[in-house]
Amino acid sequence: MRVVNQSVPKVDSQALVTGKGVYTDDLAPVDCLIVKVLRSPHAHALIKDINLTRAAAVPGIECILTYKDCPDKRFTMAGQTYPEPSPYDRLILDQRVRFVGDAVAIIAGKTKEAVSKAMKMIKVKYEVLEPVLDFRKAKDNPILVHPEENWKSLCPVGADNQRNLCAHEEDFQGDIERVLADCEYVIDRTYHTKANQQAMMETFRTCTYLDTYGRLNVLSSTQIPFHVRRILATALDVPKSKIRVIKPRIGGGFGAKQTVVTEVYPALVTWKTGKPAKLIYTREESFIASSPRHEMEVHVRVGADKNGIIKGIDVYTLSNTGAFGEHGPTTVGLSGHKSIPLYGKAEAFRFVYDVVYTNVMSAGAYRGYGATQGIFAVESAVNELAAELGMDPVKIRELNMVKEGQIMPAYYGETANSCALDRCLKRAKEMIDWDHKYPCRDMGNGKVRGVGVAMAMQGSGISAVDTASVGIKVNDDGFYSLMIGATDMGTGCDTILAQMAAECLECEIEEIIVHGVDTDVSPYDCGSYASSTTYVTGMAVVKTCETLREKICIRGASYLGCSAEEVEFDGERVLDLKTGRSISRADIGNRVMCNNEEALYASEAFTSPVSPPPFMVGMAEVEIDKETGELELVDYAAVVDCGTVVNPNLARIQAEGGIAQGIGMALYEDIVYSEKGKNYSNSFMQYKIPSRMDVGEIRVEFESSYEPTGPFGAKSIGEIVINTPPPAIANAVQNAVGVIVREMPITSEKIYKGML
Repeated sequence: MRVVNQSVPKVDSQALVTGKGVYTDDLAPVDCLIVKVLRSPHAHALIKDINLTRAAAVPGIECILTYKDCPDKRFTMAGQTYPEPSPYDRLILDQRVRFVGDAVAIIAGKTKEAVSKAMKMIKVKYEVLEPVLDFRKAKDNPILVHPEENWKSLCPVGADNQRNLCAHEEDFQGDIERVLADCEYVIDRTYHTKANQQAMMETFRTCTYLDTYGRLNVLSSTQIPFHVRRILATALDVPKSKIRVIKPRIGGGFGAKQTVVTEVYPALVTWKTGKPAKLIYTREESFIASSPRHEMEVHVRVGADKNGIIKGIDVYTLSNTGAFGEHGPTTVGLSGHKSIPLYGKAEAFRFVYDVVYTNVMSAGAYRGYGATQGIFAVESAVNELAAELGMDPVKIRELNMVKEGQIMPAYYGETANSCALDRCLKRAKEMIDWDHKYPCRDMGNGKVRGVGVAMAMQGSGISAVDTASVGIKVNDDGFYSLMIGATDMGTGCDTILAQMAAECLECEIEEIIVHGVDTDVSPYDCGSYASSTTYVTGMAVVKTCETLREKICIRGASYLGCSAEEVEFDGERVLDLKTGRSISRADIGNRVMCNNEEALYASEAFTSPVSPPPFMVGMAEVEIDKETGELELVDYAAVVDCGTVVNPNLARIQAEGGIAQGIGMALYEDIVYSEKGKNYSNSFMQYKIPSRMDVGEIRVEFESSYEPTGPFGAKSIGEIVINTPPPAIANAVQNAVGVIVREMPITSEKIYKGML
């Protein structure tokens, strides 16, 4: 291949390294009203009275909006394809506040100073209610987080607001109780992962204004422009035709911006006042009122025979969606459906989950999307099973892992048509020198080094749901405009899709001009999430290019005075095979611009009935001080099967970044609440994320399979790379000092206490 599978530079690389990248705040009108949100100091309360008299009199204040000024129409902030599985449980502003940090009022003024002054003058009387803070006690609790009658769930996800249930489901195959009863070895353990913050560089931000036609224009740092349009139309109770969403450059998302965190507040201000407005979250607001990873407690039972063959896996997940249900019903499914299928010889499985409402900050999407939590639990349980058997944890995986061609009952019955998991394990073992380092080595200085292993799988888009469409136009002189609805948030998808187009059209990548997302002109795309872009949007690019090549041949043949069957297109010219006459792509482009009845344009869409999983193996080496429990990550070796690697450099960067985030989850990141539900982890001083200096050496290699349903054999890579560090590091600690940590993060204190 000429362009695909090549490490071409990102199409926006020069702008980024020279500081010329243009983001939301760079494009905001200079006369924007400054918008801030007054937030609740209580975890659960009813607003009895709001006195705005003094605040409204502050010079420069344009408006102060309360729940009395908002449509009484519930919606979800989750960026998902309609009908959304997430329940419609929100109002823009509500009389009932449900967590510390929940929105109480919207203040808009000409300056930050005026808005800040007015905010301090708003007097609110609350009826403080008892909150539900422990997610283990939320289900069927007499205290209801959502007692309102207009709460609704559009999809049958097992939701019941009168039970504090956001979702419930049971899935099984075979008689799991009988199978486990017949197993010589059974591990029965519970694992706990806390909420995690995405901590992207660019905080949540949105600018809104009315255009000359009175339409609401929304400029936002978002992963989901088309979903934003629908959500705002629902929340504001206005037609979708009145809303336009534009996505500029995004300074990171990681799933956080798959939720409409900021958009509704300035949109309401602009819709009410007719004036442009912008809201930029502080880092503190991004920590206390955003969309972190779902806290989950996962109960796992794994049974095996005396030879180490895993016969049955039973998983129960309890997920804490917080005050609202964004992504609650969907994240939890991945905790079982992306962990259990890793073991292909299991005769029976059961997967049951409950998602519950509580009075803490609502959760949302985060890279890995529930698979991270489930894989930590199941992989840790398998590592504990290996210890019970006295077996090398690599060996137990070699005996049980899913292989190419196998049907995966716990993964919706899909077949692993492309799977290099066995090769990934073999190569990772070589990279870390497992045979010489397992289980541990005494370093002779009071420190010991141990190694650990974990496997993972993810998906490539949401099967039978995610849709992407692409448009490609031939311009004068023959260069191409590639119009996509997918959202590049630093991942490099603009580059990868341009590579695919250049490969299909046999041209240089510089001849492909990629246009960012504008819902008025871009073809529909569900957005950049669920590891969908390379696979789903990529296939739309391939289909569109095939159609465009046919149209170029037809047009070229007409100019040459022959039939389309008599010509071929080599990327540069259309050639008449009989006469040898030809016409260049540039000439075709120029002639198309005049005296033409049809533009030389093609557009195709793609949705897939399957979601082929990428696979990965990660191995960690840690060094632990036996006197203090202090842990240092020495080495991390990862091997990924993402099908054909479209751009090796970008794929490696994705892997290294995801692994670093997984290391942060495993060792550093911890959201801590007070007894009254206040989030103490509201800055980078309290919420620790690793720097590049903290993550040790990260080495990434690829073992490519070929996915027959993907573009050029490609699958996804964006999410899977975060999933292996927590269980691999936990296993390394287990092998080093015999301490098993079942609750993230793994701290020196937990290790030290475990060694006592």
